[in-house]
Amino acid sequence: MQAREERVRARSVAGIVNSIQQLEGAGFLVRRPFPKASFSEFDPFLLLDEMGPMTVAPGNAKGAPDHPHRGFETVTYLLSGEMEHKDSQGHTGKLTPGDVQWMTAGAGVIHSEMPSADFQRRGGTLHGFQLWVNLPRRQKMNKPRYQEISSERIPKATSDDGLVTVNVIAGEAFGRTAVIETHTPIIYLHYRLKPGGEIAELVPSNYSAFAYIIEGAGLFGEEKERAVDGQMVLFAQDGGKVTIENLADAKTNLEMLLIAGVPLNEPIARHGPFVMNTPQEIHQAFEDYRLGRMGAIG
Repeated sequence: MQAREERVRARSVAGIVNSIQQLEGAGFLVRRPFPKASFSEFDPFLLLDEMGPMTVAPGNAKGAPDHPHRGFETVTYLLSGEMEHKDSQGHTGKLTPGDVQWMTAGAGVIHSEMPSADFQRRGGTLHGFQLWVNLPRRQKMNKPRYQEISSERIPKATSDDGLVTVNVIAGEAFGRTAVIETHTPIIYLHYRLKPGGEIAELVPSNYSAFAYIIEGAGLFGEEKERAVDGQMVLFAQDGGKVTIENLADAKTNLEMLLIAGVPLNEPIARHGPFVMNTPQEIHQAFEDYRLGRMGAIG
C-alpha cells in the first residue's frame, strides 16, 4: 500500500506515548505503551508488549505458565530466542526468530508460553512482541484457531532505493500481501529504515493507526514529530497517508512496527485475560474457567 499520489493528505500525529517497564508471567521483562493508567485501549487493539530484549543466563529464562484467554486474539512475533506454546486444545508449537503465531482464543483456551528447553539450557537474548486484537461480538465465542507462520513464509520486500525493508505480517506493503487471515482488517508491518529512508504508507481513513519504535529515532506524520525507541506514535484519522522518515545523518537504522485496524466501536468489559462485551459475560468466563470448561493442558 505504498503511497504513489502526493495529493493524498498525510496524517498528523495525535500523540506520542511512552512505554512503561514491568514484569509479566513468571518474571520476564516487558515494555508496554498500552494499556496503562493514562492510556487504555486503542480500538481494536487491547495491548502491545515488547518482550525484552532481555539476556538471560542458562537456566534463568522465564515465561508465562498455564493461563486462560477468551474473547480476543494474541499475535506473538519473535525477534530472538525460542518459545514453546501448548494449550488445552491439544496444540503445541515452537517459535524461532522471525516466526509469528496468530492465536484466536475465541470461546476460551488455557495457554502456556515458555522458553524452549534448548533456549532454557543455553540461555541467550529473548526479544519479541505480543499484540492483543479485540474480536467482534459475533466472533468472540468462535472455536479457537491457530495460524503459525515461519519466518520463511512471512513476505518481505525492499524499496526501490534499497533504504527500506519490510516484513509483511498482516496487510500489504510494496506490493507484497501477508499470508495470515484476520477476522477484521489489520495492518501489521515491521519496517527497517536506513539513514535517509522514508515511507508514505496508505492507510484507509477509517483505520486507527500507530507506530511503535523498536530502535533508533524518526520523524512521524505531517508535522514530522520526533519519536525514539520505546515510544508509540498515535496517528489521527485526518488523512490517508502515514509518513515516516529516518534522517539522512542518523547514526542508526530506524526499526519500527506500523500497526492499524478498523475500530469495532463496541462496548468492552475486560478483566485480566478475558475481554467480552458485558460484565455478565466476564462473570461467565470466570465460571467456565473455574469449573474446568476451558480444559487443561495435558
